Amino acid sequence: MKFEYDKDADAAYIYLEDSIGEGEVKNTIELNNNFVLDFYKDGKLMGIEILDASSVLHKEALVNVK
Repeated sequence: MKFEYDKDADAAYIYLEDSIGEGEVKNTIELNNNFVLDFYKDGKLMGIEILDASSVLHKEALVNVK
């Protein structure tokens, strides 16, 4: 599992796999305005995108993240 944060986009991504290859996301479900789930074609969850992350996550969680 890997966690990344893009300060400019204020978006975080939790990779449940080490990496996600181009074109591997086959289904995306938007839970609400802040959380988006990405799935493989077999329905397995591959990652979670968190939008407007600085307002959703604790600041301490974002301080030391790339």
